[in-house]
Amino acid sequence: MFTGIIEAQGHIDALIPSNGDVTLRIQSANLDFADVRLGDSIAVNGVCLTVTELAGGDTFAADVSGETLALTSLKQLKAGSRVNLEKAMTPSTRMGGHLVSGHVDGLGKVVSLTPDARSVRIDIEAPAELARYIAKKGSITVDGISLTVNEVDGRVFSLNIIPHTQDVTTIQDWKAGTPVNLEVDIIARYLERLLLGERAAEPGSAGITMAMLAEHGFVK
Repeated sequence: MFTGIIEAQGHIDALIPSNGDVTLRIQSANLDFADVRLGDSIAVNGVCLTVTELAGGDTFAADVSGETLALTSLKQLKAGSRVNLEKAMTPSTRMGGHLVSGHVDGLGKVVSLTPDARSVRIDIEAPAELARYIAKKGSITVDGISLTVNEVDGRVFSLNIIPHTQDVTTIQDWKAGTPVNLEVDIIARYLERLLLGERAAEPGSAGITMAMLAEHGFVK
């Protein structure tokens, strides 16, 4: 588990293809590796990866499966690309963000970036199947960053990014059209499952529908 508070930026030192998978070598001069061991988890742009090698005191390697490459923005990385890094939380971790699993739910796309005083307003389009989990003033993880949703309009949600967050994350590299990893609030997913009740055990139970809400009196 993670908190979505980025600890450091790193960069891709090398991408090593291997039978359809890729080994990423990531270097970071600012991440504290003192307590990192083989097999530990590190979130890279919000994707939970397992440390398979430690080298040189500031570099680690992680294997990325073909499925992960297909479903996340890691496939866009190249040597020199900057990435957001966060080590897995411990029982004593300060919970500055929200509970993040590091399992990406889908790819979003940056629609626009608009200056707003010293901050920047960023509009992001989410996949249609994730829109129901995104709520105004709710939490969402974008490329591993825990952020608060300011507004929602259909599939598009808006964020207001302060200068500090821009400076210490890869948000400074975003532009219109940039693909970003999205992880919705885990509580929203569990709440949906709980509302299904006994239907959750039925094959093909896809989720909450308007018909189900009407049947239980939530809508008319």
